[in-house]
Amino acid sequence: MSKPQGPSPEPFRRRFQRIWPNAVALITAAIFIFPVYWMIASSLKQRGDILTRDPVFVFVPTLDNYSTAMGADLFWTYVRNSFVVTVCAVLLALLVALAAGFAIARMEFKGRRGMILVIMMAQMAPWEVLIIVMYLNARDLEMLNSLLALTIIYFVMALPFTLWTLRGFIAAVPKELEEAALIDGCSRTRAFFSVIFPLLAPGLMATSIFGFIMAWNEFAMVLVLNKAPEAKTLPVWLSSFQTAFGNDWGATMAASTLVTIPVLVLFLILQRRVTGGMAAGAVKG
Repeated sequence: MSKPQGPSPEPFRRRFQRIWPNAVALITAAIFIFPVYWMIASSLKQRGDILTRDPVFVFVPTLDNYSTAMGADLFWTYVRNSFVVTVCAVLLALLVALAAGFAIARMEFKGRRGMILVIMMAQMAPWEVLIIVMYLNARDLEMLNSLLALTIIYFVMALPFTLWTLRGFIAAVPKELEEAALIDGCSRTRAFFSVIFPLLAPGLMATSIFGFIMAWNEFAMVLVLNKAPEAKTLPVWLSSFQTAFGNDWGATMAASTLVTIPVLVLFLILQRRVTGGMAAGAVKG
């Protein structure tokens, strides 16, 4: 009599090949999400639950830390400064990069390849090495403690990546679409806004998210250039929760959560539009 055959190893191998990528993805996501969870949980804990040696996962939540953070001096001034500087820098970068990206992607002119190389080098260069130069220039121009100086600096920092990304999106749009619009009687400007611009939604959304995160979280420039309390932004404000007894970790975590919320909301809103814009661009192309 022949022995009964056991289950074939092939289904197990296929099942394992389907499971292990999902398991790795879940573990990776948990590693990145846990610090965010711990920040939010700590912002809702009382001081004793935060400073205890053993981690506390079950606790009675409190909003006292948020009251302390939002009741700090000049809190709403810092919120206004961060929004004004970030939004203005991102809009300026998008406007300039849109025009320059179209010129680089569509037009042939002397020095075009050199300009692309300069853009790549500017993107790779660490901006921290220019802090002293920027401080001296701002001092000579009497622009210390000025939101205008921060806006210009953040605009220049976001411009290389924005320009490089939008150039790629513009180059990916078939020239035949623009030529067809020109044959139908459209001017070059109208052809750009009627044909090319709607297909650039994914690039505009992606670069705006990058620029917003960069300008919103920037710390070193504002710390060096703006010494006046009323001219600082939220990242510098985060370092102010210190008392005679040490750091107020509950208020610090609450403040960190408040600073994170605008970036998170922007990403959640634009993520769906980026995906939808990619699909629409693929169908229209």
